Amino acid sequence: MRDDRRSDASAVLAELGLTPRLTIYLAGAPGAGKTHRLLSDAQREAQAGRRVAIGWIETKNRPQLEALAAGLPRIPPRRYPLAETTVEDFDLDAALASDFETIVLDELAHANPPGAAHAKRWQDAQALRDAGKSVLGAFNVMHLDTVAPVAERIIGYPVRELVPVAFLRAADRVIALDVAPSILESRLRTGRIVRDEDVERAAAGVFAPKNLSMMRELLLRVVDDLTIPVVAPSKVSIALAVVAGIGDHEPFLRRAAAFADALDLALECTAVDAADVHHFAEAAARVDGGAIPLPAGLAGGDLRAVRASVVIVPFGALAGRILTQPLDRDLLVVDPLRNTLPRAYEAVRHPYTAALGDRLRIGYGTLTIYLGAVAGSGKTYAMLDRAHQLIEEGIDVVAALVETHGRAETAALLEGIEQIPRLANGEIDLETLLVRHPKVALIDELAHTNEGAGARAKRYDDVIAVLRSGVSVITTLNVQHFEGVGDAVQRLTGTRVRETLPDSVLELADEVVFIDVTPDVLRQRLREGKIYPAERVETALQNFFRTENLAALRELTVREILRARSERRRERPFARIVLGVAPRARDAALIGRVGRLARRLDVDLRVVVVTSRDDDELRAIVDVLARAAGTAKASFLADVAPDPAVCVAQMLSDGDVVAVESPRRRRGWFGKRSFAVRLLAAGAREMLVLAPHEVSV
Repeated sequence: MRDDRRSDASAVLAELGLTPRLTIYLAGAPGAGKTHRLLSDAQREAQAGRRVAIGWIETKNRPQLEALAAGLPRIPPRRYPLAETTVEDFDLDAALASDFETIVLDELAHANPPGAAHAKRWQDAQALRDAGKSVLGAFNVMHLDTVAPVAERIIGYPVRELVPVAFLRAADRVIALDVAPSILESRLRTGRIVRDEDVERAAAGVFAPKNLSMMRELLLRVVDDLTIPVVAPSKVSIALAVVAGIGDHEPFLRRAAAFADALDLALECTAVDAADVHHFAEAAARVDGGAIPLPAGLAGGDLRAVRASVVIVPFGALAGRILTQPLDRDLLVVDPLRNTLPRAYEAVRHPYTAALGDRLRIGYGTLTIYLGAVAGSGKTYAMLDRAHQLIEEGIDVVAALVETHGRAETAALLEGIEQIPRLANGEIDLETLLVRHPKVALIDELAHTNEGAGARAKRYDDVIAVLRSGVSVITTLNVQHFEGVGDAVQRLTGTRVRETLPDSVLELADEVVFIDVTPDVLRQRLREGKIYPAERVETALQNFFRTENLAALRELTVREILRARSERRRERPFARIVLGVAPRARDAALIGRVGRLARRLDVDLRVVVVTSRDDDELRAIVDVLARAAGTAKASFLADVAPDPAVCVAQMLSDGDVVAVESPRRRRGWFGKRSFAVRLLAAGAREMLVLAPHEVSV
């Protein structure tokens, strides 16, 4: 997409729709709803007072699409001679000569007939924007030139019409239309995608479940590649692995990749002194990393030119040089001589072990999660829209709890769906729902904490009870509510989200659907009062809903979904984290932070505090830290020793990584070396040094 480093004024003008912009709706397969979304958004623009016209649309005689298109003016098609007949197609000249501000242009991969101004329709879209007109366009991801070779192997036939990725990158907005394979299959079987006589052939080709899943992943990976928020280096969702003086790069890079994968970070790789650049690039590619040139100053330990939130380096001189200064991002020091990933000490208990086991039993309901980046992305609307489709198919659906948040469009969509009244405290009436026992229950806001929490403290506890009864559930969730991404969200937005649920809920889900909305659309919805009350709008625009925050959260959401759908066995970068804390009360927050990281990595955590003396004041602080360790489900050890660094280093076993917090201030001329540097000198060979987090409210 266009460079976000534009002036603030021009960015606001574009956001408000006062400059021409190209919006592309990208789908994984036919039938995902591109045309419906094109026409719906065109109608909204028209209702907002913009002059909108249809340049070209393919309704395929579907009544719902015909009804949407009927309310919009059309630019008459142009007739082109072809052999002994004529064909009708989009008339670019007429569109350019018209006074319409926005043109709807479907099927951007389409090849224009001979005699047209351009060979491809995407070039028409480009010409329209260059002439000052906005365009709403769409195509399927298989037509992207960088994707087509892979797509051809998946679907088994050549993709003839291509769109260059440069065109996609030049778009102002690219919106992914993520649709579950089961929904596409249903649409196929009910005649909403191809003719009846073509259904079986399509079902065995692109619409085969495995093919749909792979095309869906290609869609999300394309959107992930396009979503590059321009933010401070410490906020970028990238891990940089630095090769320095290692013969065989791959074991080190594999462990770096395992750590990056667990944290939803893209992996980039660079080398201080790689003798064989080609061999290094191949090793990086094998771990799904990209090779980049060495950032300026990095060889000397200077991270200022490094665009990554986590830097991964081998044990040695480079690590020592980096640790001579306070860190503004996390640093992982890895022993390059360790060739295999360590085995965990104990099997970490999955929070949903029983629930996951239940899913193997006949009669357990299915769970569908509509996942968005932030509030206002349209999750509830999409859930209700899906409910109406199910009802039309004769499936028994009830709304057990739906939050409209006062949005008229959402409330209107709730009409026609049976609702179960809430309890007096506003929570789900679980008993009534279980007695009613529909086929599908709609339960909004999965991360919600129940009022007057009892045995079921969280709404996802209610959902599990419903699933166990044999009722399927469709629910909604924002990515920031996952416990394991809480630190990433705080790093990206400066906000600590208090209402969380375990990441493993995605493993429990049968289907996760991405509801994609671009940052400018979210900010516009916020201004229109569709997300928060008027008194909260300006504060939200200047804080959580800043463009760079929304872009980063969108990227995080895509990676969480890709992670959830991946069938690849995940490796652990180490077996246990040994967290060394100082005898100070503020380190209780550090224990909580590393506890979340340990659960994300599925490794054990031990918290160690070593004091130089034993007295009542220190014992009181140690008690506070011990309670924090208990809350984090970590083992705890307190000791008294003259040199805490040596004491902690001697506790480490094979497979451990020791974690410490980076100093907050630069060392003075005669100041003591940092605890991290002293640990390395004492014999620790693997270390995670965490940049300090400010205490959030």
